[in-house]
Amino acid sequence: MRLPNSDEGRAQLVGLAQSTHALVCFEATGGQEWRLWTALDAAGIATRQLPPAQIKAIATSRGTRAKTDRIDAELIARFMAFRPDAGRELPHGKLRLLRALASKRAQLVETRKRLLAQIKAHEKLGTDEIFTEADAELRALLDRQIGKLEDQIAQTIAADQGLAKTADILRSVPGIGPVASTILIAEMPELGQLSGEQAAALTGLAPIAHDSGAMRGKRAIGGGRRQVRHVMFQAALVASHHNPHLKIFANRLRDAGKPHKVIITAVARKLVTIANALLKSRQNWSAQTA
Repeated sequence: MRLPNSDEGRAQLVGLAQSTHALVCFEATGGQEWRLWTALDAAGIATRQLPPAQIKAIATSRGTRAKTDRIDAELIARFMAFRPDAGRELPHGKLRLLRALASKRAQLVETRKRLLAQIKAHEKLGTDEIFTEADAELRALLDRQIGKLEDQIAQTIAADQGLAKTADILRSVPGIGPVASTILIAEMPELGQLSGEQAAALTGLAPIAHDSGAMRGKRAIGGGRRQVRHVMFQAALVASHHNPHLKIFANRLRDAGKPHKVIITAVARKLVTIANALLKSRQNWSAQTA
């Protein structure tokens, strides 16, 4: 059946799910699923958000090349029957707010980055004086908005004792600053409840083998949560120079002739596993515990 993603449509689905004691599962669709997810969770209905790549893999394995809403629904149902423990449950309200604030901040930071690139381009062309006033006003506006969002993020974390303690533990690790800690809290609420290998895989930082018989293929990372992986790369650049434990690790890889990208990826993976271990023990970082 087909229902609109409106208040009325969501209410109908809630009634249907309650009458059949159903587990409702759906693909991540760039945020279109959040209102539905919230309504179902508020009604006490079990829900799961699934990665589209995994549903596509099920379609490939079945030789299904056609794509319609009905086919997609069947594939999702078959996937959950095959892997009933898969998917993500709805994060609690504070984490959803943090995720929204962090996402908007990242959007404005990217806009500011593009503006600065345009300003440099105008300087090279000698046309910067034409846009000086407009660019200055726009940059000041972006700076103010980013600052307000960062204040809101800090207040949201400080207002919750559990989140504040988690943030304190994460920020105790040299290399993990306010931005990285916020993304880890918002996008990886499972951190501290996983093994080190699971944490690395969840961020897409675990090397994936490509072996067959005697052939040993080149390992590569992939999958995982893109936003977490991106921010951990940035954190790894800092940690490889300012974290005493990881600086030694990075230098050892560098002396072994490893490429820069391999080194940063390895440091990022180490950062995630360290953060996971510290949150599991609820201890702050020190060179000895690392």
